[in-house]
Amino acid sequence: MEIKVIEQSKKKMIFELIGADHTFCNALKKELLNDDNVKVSTYTIAHPLINIPKFIVETNTQKEPAEVLKSAANRLVKENKEFLAAFKKAK
Repeated sequence: MEIKVIEQSKKKMIFELIGADHTFCNALKKELLNDDNVKVSTYTIAHPLINIPKFIVETNTQKEPAEVLKSAANRLVKENKEFLAAFKKAK
């Protein structure tokens, strides 16, 4: 997966997630919205054949979008590790 930043300012970031699909994008969008610093988190895929999600993240505080994006990604990694450990234990 590759991140291509299209636009970035102190409170807004637009980027493409090359190689991502709806599954990951929905999880990231939801995790971003769990952050009180995030005002807007959404994405779109312009055409199914192109399949490159474009994200928009806006913050409502002094935290920059890249900072909240990193935090959300780290929380997703932690959550997935916890799920994998529980799954292995259930076998």
